[in-house]
Amino acid sequence: MPSLSKSNVPQFSVDVYQNEFLPEGAREVNAIVTVTATGGGTSGGRPLDGAPGTSAAVVIMVDCSGSMEYPPTKMRNARDATAAAIDTLRDGVAFAVVAGTHQAREVYPADGGLATADPATRAQAKQALRKLTSGGGTAIGTWLKLADRLLATGDVAIRHGILLTDGRNEHEKPEELQAALAACAGRFTCDARGVGTDWEVKELTGIASAMLGSVDIVADPEGLAADFQAMMENAMGKEVADVALRLWTPQGSEIAYVKQVAPTVEDLTGRRTEAGPRAGDYPTGSWGDESRDYHVCVRVPAAGIGQEMLAARVSLVLPQSGGASEVLAQGLVRAVWTDDMAASTRISPQVAHYTGQAELAQVIQQGLEARKAGDLDSATAKLGRAVQLASASGNEDTAKLLAKVVDVVDAASGTVRLKARVADADEMTLETRSTKTVRVKK
Repeated sequence: MPSLSKSNVPQFSVDVYQNEFLPEGAREVNAIVTVTATGGGTSGGRPLDGAPGTSAAVVIMVDCSGSMEYPPTKMRNARDATAAAIDTLRDGVAFAVVAGTHQAREVYPADGGLATADPATRAQAKQALRKLTSGGGTAIGTWLKLADRLLATGDVAIRHGILLTDGRNEHEKPEELQAALAACAGRFTCDARGVGTDWEVKELTGIASAMLGSVDIVADPEGLAADFQAMMENAMGKEVADVALRLWTPQGSEIAYVKQVAPTVEDLTGRRTEAGPRAGDYPTGSWGDESRDYHVCVRVPAAGIGQEMLAARVSLVLPQSGGASEVLAQGLVRAVWTDDMAASTRISPQVAHYTGQAELAQVIQQGLEARKAGDLDSATAKLGRAVQLASASGNEDTAKLLAKVVDVVDAASGTVRLKARVADADEMTLETRSTKTVRVKK
């Protein structure tokens, strides 16, 4: 792992929002942890002080299966989008382009390694894109494994993938894709995009989730170039990788769950790796200039009135060579038992807001599942609750997407009617973006 000098690492801060007061006998402590990184996003890909080679590497994986030929503009748009992403690479960034079918093939630089971005290599890569043709099947696990091998050849701090597909992963077994994801997770992050409406939302969101990247739909292939450019600009803004949220709990306490709740909902509970006595690390991926919110729920031993304890210590840590970790920022989660009913029954506005946002994501997914299964009563109830939650929390983007699937009679009460006809693109967009949240108004 390349060393990072202090000047290269963004400054991290941790803020904890909670109501620490509990009634007698209560055991559950909830807190929203806001992590903010500032001062990053400036060198994005330029050599780091004292670090050999380049600081970032990106592999672009382009679906070249037979379905990319229909309509014929789709492949052209994919080539144009990849060219736009290549143009967005900063000088000094290592990169490669992979053509994905039922097997993976490196299109550029086609030597089993990575090229270094400069005007000449960018021009060569765009020339190589002209040879991309469609034909064959889809086996995304092979694409990810080749990207991993290529990224491993670069001595870089930030390793990133961009994956575009238009179809289902039909030419490898689900367990083969899962094995590839297990092998690649933690080694690089990956943003995934589905173009058109013939791909599987759960499949692509699962890939992005495992790889700590973003996922989205580009229903119209004409929009690919702008989307790829924005994705690459975001990747170029990352300054530090492999940051972990470390939670330490005292004897008798345990972590019930850890979820990222902004900018998207992502359950990290099952990704814990042990980090010493009573401590565990939860991966957060790469950071630039940005802020994210996490919901931490801790179970503590019951205690009497007037007692107080540290429920958890929250740290942001960066692994160092030799197995040590640098602590970037810390915050504390507390528990205080009281007989003051007003104090103990007050819900932290941040906890209440994000509990609602997590429920919003869940009821959208449940409502769409029920609709597909023909259970219209359940679909109406779930999507009505989603409209109510989106309206109450000010999540206007999700409210607009819901309005393309249901007719809203009364948003405040969640009274809706299912639309008789819904475009595939509208339904898939709602499902894909269901986990996007709005920040709590401080």
